[in-house]
Amino acid sequence: MARGHETVLPDEAGYAASVRRATLFLGLLYQFMQFVISSTLWAFLGYNPIAIAPITLILMLNGTLMSYAMAVALFRFRGRSILFKLLLGSALALVAAAINASIDLLSHGLIEHGDPGPINWTNVGYTLIYCMALFHGWAFLYIALLANSELRERERRLAVTREEALTAQMRALRYQVNPHFLFNTLNSIAGLIEEGASTTARRMVLSLSSFLRTTLELDPMQDVCLADELALQLGYLNIEGERFSDRMRVKLEIAPGLEQALVPSLILQPLIENAAKHGVGGSIGVVEIVIRAARQGETLELSVENDMANEPPRPANKPAGTGTGLRNVADRIKARFPEVGAFISGLVAPYRFRAAITMPLRLV
Repeated sequence: MARGHETVLPDEAGYAASVRRATLFLGLLYQFMQFVISSTLWAFLGYNPIAIAPITLILMLNGTLMSYAMAVALFRFRGRSILFKLLLGSALALVAAAINASIDLLSHGLIEHGDPGPINWTNVGYTLIYCMALFHGWAFLYIALLANSELRERERRLAVTREEALTAQMRALRYQVNPHFLFNTLNSIAGLIEEGASTTARRMVLSLSSFLRTTLELDPMQDVCLADELALQLGYLNIEGERFSDRMRVKLEIAPGLEQALVPSLILQPLIENAAKHGVGGSIGVVEIVIRAARQGETLELSVENDMANEPPRPANKPAGTGTGLRNVADRIKARFPEVGAFISGLVAPYRFRAAITMPLRLV
């Protein structure tokens, strides 16, 4: 949000505390280095470092206080433009330089002679120029610190926003599964009722209730073990089995050790639902559904294959995911694993359909 030419920057307590810590450390380091350099310079010019140590310490203490006062003022106007902050920093540096030069003049006179004594304007000029360079350096260094802190805070907030957007997207995609599945299952129950199989329909309703209760308790952003995901999907197939028990054969081919692989919850649901609806439901003969899990290097490949009715084969290059369920899987995988994840589907034989998911292999 903007106010005129001002930019409203983050004002969280954590951000302010972080800047304060950095300012404290940088200010002490800056003044310490100034102390070391000035002491070395005075020694090089023939002054006794021990004799002028009190003056140097006084100037260092005053310089530290002035530096922190400048930092407070610059932080107060941190939302203004960079040009404004540079001009403000320069003005503050001039004031601080005049104060520090005056203290330097008084300190040398009082400590060395007991009174201010005559003013050597040449030395005053040199001291003023030195102090101006010193405080201008601090002002611009602190403005750079503020800019860096603001940039890091923006990046942090952007990362949080992206994470929240991804979470919302994943939740929306996950929750698409239940209405889609419920619609198809209720159609199956309606079909059983029309066929007069009320006992089977009642048993299917109870199984459906248990299945939905389990799925609703799952966290859309929490992964589950492949073993748990398969157990849930077998529960779904048991529901469909109430109608297609004489025509559906289920086969699991899970490579050893992959039962503990982590997968997004309900990621297989649309694939298995698609196999039951278009494979078993669209055929009059026995249909085999094969669920596979294999390791390909550092990736996990999950696939669901099913027989199809003897109808004209769909072109192999037809875009995958033309249904809601398959689009759901493709979108979830793309959002969750943008670099590694992939989803493909299509015919692998004239009457054999396969849908496959690739994702990073992560073991519990």
